[in-house]
Amino acid sequence: MNYTAKDLNPVKDFITWTNKWACGIKVIDDQHKALVELVNDLFKHVTGEDKQEHDYFDKVIQELVNYVKVHFAAEEKILIATKYAGYAEHKKQHDLFIRTVVENIKLYEAGKRYTLSTFARFLKDWILSHIAMMDKQYFEYLHKIASRKADGKLSINKDDVNNL
Repeated sequence: MNYTAKDLNPVKDFITWTNKWACGIKVIDDQHKALVELVNDLFKHVTGEDKQEHDYFDKVIQELVNYVKVHFAAEEKILIATKYAGYAEHKKQHDLFIRTVVENIKLYEAGKRYTLSTFARFLKDWILSHIAMMDKQYFEYLHKIASRKADGKLSINKDDVNNL
């Protein structure tokens, strides 16, 4: 019998979101969660059926690329606004990721021994390592410069940035 990812584990997500990846900025946390869901959805479509996987890939890849660009733009805007010293390196990593994804898309579309499963695993590894290492650095920075509001939540305003 030929098993697919769905047969082997029909309920479990490929990535399970955990709050240890949260930065406390709602828009960024929501975007990270959405990226995780996009990768989970991609992995759920790993069937072992080349045509079916390729049709799905063609349908969703532009959505994924566009969402990643929106997310990177949001992060970069926050990093610039808060004068984050590691911005240039962070931006460089984002740009490298986009180039790598475009190269991987070309490999997949050309049928060069690159599978939907391989692509999903690449995305999982990159996203989780990026959040855990690169994003974590700016999370810590933002928490250092943020003001605590009366309700105990952190907030970053112009005064926080101007006082750097």
